[in-house]
Amino acid sequence: MHNSRMRNTDVSPLGSVDKALQLIMLLRSEQALSVKDAAASLDVAPSTAHRLLSALAHRGFAAQDSQRRYRPGPTLGEVMVEPLSLSRLREVSREPLNLLHEAVGETVQLMILRGGNIQFVDGLEGRLTLRVGVRIGDLMPAFCSAGGKAILAELNPADLEQLYRHGLPPWPTSRFRTVADLKRHLAEARRAGFGTNFEETERGVVGLGVAVHSSAGAPVAAVTVALPSARFGKEQLEEFLPMLRACREEIEDRLHPARPAD
Repeated sequence: MHNSRMRNTDVSPLGSVDKALQLIMLLRSEQALSVKDAAASLDVAPSTAHRLLSALAHRGFAAQDSQRRYRPGPTLGEVMVEPLSLSRLREVSREPLNLLHEAVGETVQLMILRGGNIQFVDGLEGRLTLRVGVRIGDLMPAFCSAGGKAILAELNPADLEQLYRHGLPPWPTSRFRTVADLKRHLAEARRAGFGTNFEETERGVVGLGVAVHSSAGAPVAAVTVALPSARFGKEQLEEFLPMLRACREEIEDRLHPARPAD
C-alpha cells in the first residue's frame, strides 16, 4: 500500500527562516538548483520554494543563470572564498600563473570578487623595467578592472544591480558613471568572453582578464595580464588572450579535477 505524505504548501515565519538557511547551505555547496530541485530538497510546494529563492535573490544570496537555475549570488560570493579555499585557489593557480608569466613577460594577477570590488590575491610582476606593479591584498572597484569586468559580465543583471544599488562609487579614471552604462559595456564583455581595462584603473595601464569558474560554472576568480599602455596593441590582444584562456582552463582543471569513472 502506497503511503503518501502531504507536502507542505506553506511554512511558518520561523520555518521560513530555517528553509532559507537550508537553501543557503545548498547554494554554498555550489549546487545549481532549479525551483523543482529546491522544492524536493525542502519538501515544500514549488510555489514556496520559488518565493524563498526569490527572497534570497533579492538580497543577493542567490542568482539565476541562463537556464533559470539558482546559483550562489554576489552576497555569498563575499564569503565563498574562505581562508582554506582561498589558500587552495592560490595553490592550484601558482603553476599556471608562472607559466602565463613566462609566456607573456608582463604582470599577471589573480583576483576575487569582494562585494563590488575585486581583491588581488596573487601575482607576478613583468620582467621589463617599465612594468605594472602587483597589488596583492589591495581592493579596487570591479567595474574598472579587466578581471572584475570578466566576473561581473557573468552575473545576473539583478545581482549586478544589488551590488551597485547605491550607484557606482567614484573612481578618478573610470569610464562609467551609471549602472546602465556599465551594463551596456558588460554585455559586450559577455559576448567577447573577456574583460578589458584601458587606463581605467590608473593612467598608463592596460589589462585583459578572464573569469575562473567553479565546478558549477559560477565565476569565482579572474586571471589578468596587465602592461603599460605604451606597449599595448592589437597584436598583444591576439597573442595574450589564448594564453589567458589556457591559464584559466588549467586552474579550473586543478580546482575541480574530473572524477574517475565508476
